[in-house]
Amino acid sequence: MKHTHSFNHNPLLSKRLPEWRARLVLIALLSGSVVLGARAMYLQGVNKEFLQRKGESRYARTLELSANRGKVVDRNGDTLATSTPVKSIAVIPDMAQLGAGEVAQLGKILDLNLTDINRKLASGKDYVFLSRAVAPDVADRVMALKLPGVQAQDEYRRYYPTGEMAAHLVGFTNVDDRGQEGVELAFNDMLTGKPGSRRVIKDRRGQIVEDVETIRRPQDGGNLQLAIDAKIQYLAYSALKQAVQQHKAKAGSAVVLDARTGEVLALVNNPTYNPNNRVKLSGEQLRNRVMTDSFEPGSTMKPFVAAMALESNRFRADTMIDTLGGKMTIDGATISDSHSHGMLSVAQVIQKSSNIGSARMALAFPAQHMWELYDDLGFGKPLKLGFPGEVGGRLRPWKSWRPIEQATMAYGHGVSVTLMQLAHGYMAFARDGELIPLSLTRVDAPPLHGQRVFSPEVARQVRAMMESVTQPGGTAPLAAVPGYRAAGKTGTAYKLENGRYTKKYLASFVGLVPASEPRLIVAVAIDEPSVGGHYGGDVAAPVFSQISAGALRTLGVRPDAPITPQQVAQQQLGKSREAM
Repeated sequence: MKHTHSFNHNPLLSKRLPEWRARLVLIALLSGSVVLGARAMYLQGVNKEFLQRKGESRYARTLELSANRGKVVDRNGDTLATSTPVKSIAVIPDMAQLGAGEVAQLGKILDLNLTDINRKLASGKDYVFLSRAVAPDVADRVMALKLPGVQAQDEYRRYYPTGEMAAHLVGFTNVDDRGQEGVELAFNDMLTGKPGSRRVIKDRRGQIVEDVETIRRPQDGGNLQLAIDAKIQYLAYSALKQAVQQHKAKAGSAVVLDARTGEVLALVNNPTYNPNNRVKLSGEQLRNRVMTDSFEPGSTMKPFVAAMALESNRFRADTMIDTLGGKMTIDGATISDSHSHGMLSVAQVIQKSSNIGSARMALAFPAQHMWELYDDLGFGKPLKLGFPGEVGGRLRPWKSWRPIEQATMAYGHGVSVTLMQLAHGYMAFARDGELIPLSLTRVDAPPLHGQRVFSPEVARQVRAMMESVTQPGGTAPLAAVPGYRAAGKTGTAYKLENGRYTKKYLASFVGLVPASEPRLIVAVAIDEPSVGGHYGGDVAAPVFSQISAGALRTLGVRPDAPITPQQVAQQQLGKSREAM
């Protein structure tokens, strides 16, 4: 008979397991529990910030609060640059689960390429801008779509009420409201505020549902008050623009200084640009030629040489100089005058603008003596106004000067200056022999004393010589200002290109008004005039007259001379030309 066993009586089950195995399993389970408990306590008690960050990353955001950039105003408080509130469209990529149709709608409203939008959505960044500084109605249309993760952020856009009139002085900012040109760049740290930030809770669409806290309040930037007078700036801008067009010139520049304070009352260039619309800007438009372009000043340097001669007591205003029939040869090179004058007094050398007369005065002194004068006047080094791109011109060391070079430098060839440097140098004649620093910002307390360059007597004598330049018999009767005595000097210089002088000219005029007690220094340069002459007396002098007349009336300066019938006729002629 066969014997059968049930499953319960399986001999394998009757074997006892080793006790150590049961204990090992129990210990492993207990250890796992302890580790998990410790880890939970660590995460929730000790390192709870990690979990909080992970949780908050799904619904909390820190937003930047834009600070308002400070205003730029003129000396009378008129606004030259201000920031206006605008909207920028931004997106939180990990919340923006947008379909192709929604992306297409965004692109159509914002006028963006769909590829660019998708690239920004896939950037992996927490927060990206789709479009900056959009019009309010555009922002409203985007927000009306109610797309997840897409939002409108408050920002500021810079606006320039005076447009192209003061563009080169004021400059402009970029889309992040940081200065790029002009005083916007030069005084960027002062104008720029400090942005703030706040923490918010957002829903799955990226819409703010709760303000948690303000982390840091935004601090607005400081306001900047410039020295310029917007009315005088407009006068200079209009007169220069008209002259450049009338003479079909390549470009032009003008600057107006207050002789009492050293303030820059106007600074203009042509071509110019509109800082509110900078599409297709060129380098020609952007260049602030008054500060960044150096040129050979020509005969506008002659008054400095005359003052050097008078200061030595070896020459007087009536000392006669033989101009050698209009031609003079030095070291095999010949210099000449535009007209043959014969014997001329020092005063007549300035009135008639004799190159040979100036050269003979200069050669009567050591090269070092003349170099030190030019250096004292500030030539060959920047004025340090803090303006971006300002250059110092060129003044070579005197030890390398040959006699022919010293002679030509006496009438402004072989040395280069900026228009601002030249106007500053003429301050020595306006202030009876002393120079004071220039300022782009308003000056409330001008310096009582400056750096003395000439004695008061010599400065007044040269000023009288320059006054004869604007009178009949001088080189610039068109510089006369009705009702005021004007003093100044013309300049007509060949342009230097690739080391050679060309038949292209730069016409200039620098003058002082009123000559009896100068209040203004006005410097004008017209680059490559091609119609209506090329001499400084024909091209730049009338611009000086027009700017000076309007500026003196604006400042309420009392006339110091009667108006002659000839000046009335010239005024009427000028108005008829403006109407054409």
